[in-house]
Amino acid sequence: MRSEAARFVRRELAPGAVREWERQGRYPRAAAAGCGLTGLFCPPDMGGKGLDFPAGMQVFEELGRGDAAFAFSLSMHNAVAAAVCGAGDALGERFGPDLAAGRLLGGFSLTEPHAGSDATAITTRAAEHADGWRVSGRKAWVSLAGEADLFLVVCKTADEPGHRDIAILAVERSAPGVSFPVMYDKAAAAFLPIGEMRLEDAPAQLLAPPGAGMRAALGAIDIARCDIAAIAAGLHAEALDVALRYARDRAAFGGRVLDFQGIQWALADVATELEASRLLYARAAAALGTPEGT
Repeated sequence: MRSEAARFVRRELAPGAVREWERQGRYPRAAAAGCGLTGLFCPPDMGGKGLDFPAGMQVFEELGRGDAAFAFSLSMHNAVAAAVCGAGDALGERFGPDLAAGRLLGGFSLTEPHAGSDATAITTRAAEHADGWRVSGRKAWVSLAGEADLFLVVCKTADEPGHRDIAILAVERSAPGVSFPVMYDKAAAAFLPIGEMRLEDAPAQLLAPPGAGMRAALGAIDIARCDIAAIAAGLHAEALDVALRYARDRAAFGGRVLDFQGIQWALADVATELEASRLLYARAAAALGTPEGT
């Protein structure tokens, strides 16, 4: 899978392609759906790759060499796909295979305008009715806003303070009562849609019941943190390769820049930091889902 990711980066994430995405300001859905990297942590019997977390992080490092924002979007999608496939109920059967195959894209919605780091302060509210769950509220900084087909929404189910009433519900983008009224202008990655999500008595399906939602949400965030660390290592590795090529090809004072000892020291420091980064994210990925990682 790491080799497949490297081929995808060379084929689809060339600088010219990414610049065109930026110019159009449109998410490259066809590239995301067709990259073969949308079900990394999903079981093979649902069409996924069945990778463990350390192997998946190597894939994200390769994606980071191409474009970090696009890699981040696949990180969010893979976390959602793995959670839905792991549900093992009607929700997983309905959406899991399509998420794993990339026919559907997944998004994750936790943050609210007034609640960022303090996730227990969210006010988005879900209630169970005779015909299923309904959810109302306002979310902020939603990745793939308006683009993903299925969102996992973290919400409260009662007025109890703390996390004991927090649940996660799956909400379809096309469901009544779902809208994306504000899209954010960003300093970079104009093609990646991030914005606000408004829910007005929107129908939803339960993924994690009240009391289990916060733990499930934090587990997804832990995976994303490792993904992002691996993506950053990919950026690091690509930058080092560019610097090495430049130093090798650039001549100054009668010799190659690469032959100057001071330049060699600087590049060696960068290479050492890269290896340390890889060891750290691999250790963190191996701890995911274990007592060490809690």
